[in-house]
Amino acid sequence: MQLYKQYCDGMLVVALRFVNNTMEAEDIVQEAFINAFTRLDQYRQEVSFRAWLKRIVINKCLDVLKSKHQRMIELEEHHLNVVNAEYDEPWLVDDSFTIEDVKMAIDELPEKYKYVVMLYLIEGYDHKEISEILDITEVASRTQLSRGKQKLQSVLKVKQNGTRS
Repeated sequence: MQLYKQYCDGMLVVALRFVNNTMEAEDIVQEAFINAFTRLDQYRQEVSFRAWLKRIVINKCLDVLKSKHQRMIELEEHHLNVVNAEYDEPWLVDDSFTIEDVKMAIDELPEKYKYVVMLYLIEGYDHKEISEILDITEVASRTQLSRGKQKLQSVLKVKQNGTRS
């Protein structure tokens, strides 16, 4: 019960970022805790318990989204250009935007970019981890992040200026 109390609220915030529905997020968190407790013997302490549980919550969220036919679109590797250094350049947001502004803008992104952007910018996963979580290639993760950042900047610019540029 102590673990549940310690991590429940944080995991609910993570789930809400994906499903945007409180009841559904609560169900996901409950299921994630049940999975975690029944598979506690599989926890290897290679990462913190919080990180391990967060991964379970995110996977549950993605399962729910997939079951609703909100399919993630994977870009075919043969359609992608060679990955270059511009994908990993730092990306800064104007100081006039709050974290809530950025989160709301991320919610407006197409799904194929939204989840990669969320996992990378908000959750802090790297491309290898994102590729494993979303079952896409690292190249697709980098490409979707790059394109997602461009779209995110566009959405934020509209919010700042009040018009489309």
